[in-house]
Amino acid sequence: MDAPTPLRAKTPNLLKALGPGLVTGAADDDPSGIATYSQVGAQFGYSLGWTMLVSYPLMTAVQGLSAGIGAVSGRGLAKNLKLHYHPWLAYAAMALLFAANFINIGADLAAMGAAVRLLIGGPEVAYALLFGIVCAAVQVVVPYPAYVSVLKWLTLSLFAYVAVVLVAGVAWGEALSAIVKPTIAFTGDYFTAIVAILGTTISPYLFFWQAGEEVEELRRRKLARLRRNPDEAGPELGRIRIDTLVGMGFSNLVALCIVVAAAATLHLNGIEKIETSAQAAEALKPVAGEFAFAVFAVGIIGTGLLAVPVLAGSAAYAVAESFGWPEGLDKKLKEAKAFYATIVVATIASVAVTMLGFDPVRALYWSAVVNGVLATPIIILMVMMARNPAIMGGLKAPRWMIFISSFTALVMGLSTIGMFVF
Repeated sequence: MDAPTPLRAKTPNLLKALGPGLVTGAADDDPSGIATYSQVGAQFGYSLGWTMLVSYPLMTAVQGLSAGIGAVSGRGLAKNLKLHYHPWLAYAAMALLFAANFINIGADLAAMGAAVRLLIGGPEVAYALLFGIVCAAVQVVVPYPAYVSVLKWLTLSLFAYVAVVLVAGVAWGEALSAIVKPTIAFTGDYFTAIVAILGTTISPYLFFWQAGEEVEELRRRKLARLRRNPDEAGPELGRIRIDTLVGMGFSNLVALCIVVAAAATLHLNGIEKIETSAQAAEALKPVAGEFAFAVFAVGIIGTGLLAVPVLAGSAAYAVAESFGWPEGLDKKLKEAKAFYATIVVATIASVAVTMLGFDPVRALYWSAVVNGVLATPIIILMVMMARNPAIMGGLKAPRWMIFISSFTALVMGLSTIGMFVF
């Protein structure tokens, strides 16, 4: 966001700067994302590693846009849609987001349950339900400062996939060549994989979550929305920039590690079809050893514990803001009953995706379709909001961020069309 130059130069302490952006980026590598990246590596080897470099500036610009809108306006995306455009836009976005997140939460909980079953045996559905109860309870019961700290520590679980790469016997020359010198295969499978990567990496629930969390950061720090004091906004905008750059970089690095690990193990051994993250972990066992299998499986559980609250929380922000209910994880249960009820329903009820025998792969496909359909219009609306003086005051988003975000909307729109064409 635009701010006076002298204040831009003030760089906040890195560790203190990390927060919503880091958690958002880490939550992007949820169990369903792990399944996607594993399938890409298993099917295509190293050849699609370049997509992680290309998607980094796109997701950074879009997430920076959503974070800036939240911090500058002091309102989440759904509330801004309702106040400054038309209520039906907020209601439509909310309904689609809730549907996609509901499916995604169910699939993630199922993957976590399957990972535990692989490690110790036992009933997969019971584990999924237990994880759902734990995730919902933590969001409702744990005070916001402690909750944020828990989420930050859970991001460390993603290093499990860095560890897998280190023991996977990667052909680094071949891998690095594929990353920096992309080769394009003009086939339906190849472009479908690109669509899957973009849909997994640039997801609407992350937009709503980071905007809502930036609003809560203002309340936690007892700061006014930034548009009220534009001359003093520089340090906070600097924190958001660093947080988003690091968070999205971390997300893409881990995603790349998963692709490379799957390429170096599964693809090399002729295993080219992976449908779930638990299946990816199980397939690693005979080709990469017990250690890689166990670390991969534990990583699924850790990333799920991080991602499920973000998915449920983003849905709750959208629902509460659309209907004008009190919202925020920093509020007590009695102050935001409907907000917390939405979190509980979205989390616990989604276990039905597992209990009723729905195909989790099919469920994730439709979740990706909904996310793909929703991403393009939401990014376009965010671009409009970020340049709207009624929302942003004198802190409108810089032109480079608008350009990259607009290009991202175009890419996502074409990807959605490609999903149906191919």
